[in-house]
Amino acid sequence: MTTGTLPNPALDVSGECEVRLMHPDAVARVEAALPSPKQVEGATERLKLLADPTRYRVLSALAREELCVCDLAAIANVNESTMSHQLRLLRAHGLVAFRKEGRMAYYRLADATVEPLLSLALT
Repeated sequence: MTTGTLPNPALDVSGECEVRLMHPDAVARVEAALPSPKQVEGATERLKLLADPTRYRVLSALAREELCVCDLAAIANVNESTMSHQLRLLRAHGLVAFRKEGRMAYYRLADATVEPLLSLALT
């Protein structure tokens, strides 16, 4: 080898381990530090919500200011019925909250962790 490193006998030429469990202590430490299956489920559901272009746009808008349903529909270029459906979904997962003022419903971010996720996704 030209790099000066010795080949690892636990790896075959395909890069896959030939040994089932080489470092049981490391595996145990990592498994103990991992989130629970329920936490992983919640996190992946939250990320799926952000993965939709319309919802991402809505959450990005709400990160800037509180807006009514019709204004959010205009920003996302969808009809009000579609926007209401998206907002119900976001509300059910605790990402947005709303307040009523007369016949108008105004939405805002309800979870402070959303804004950093939106920014991180752009980098």
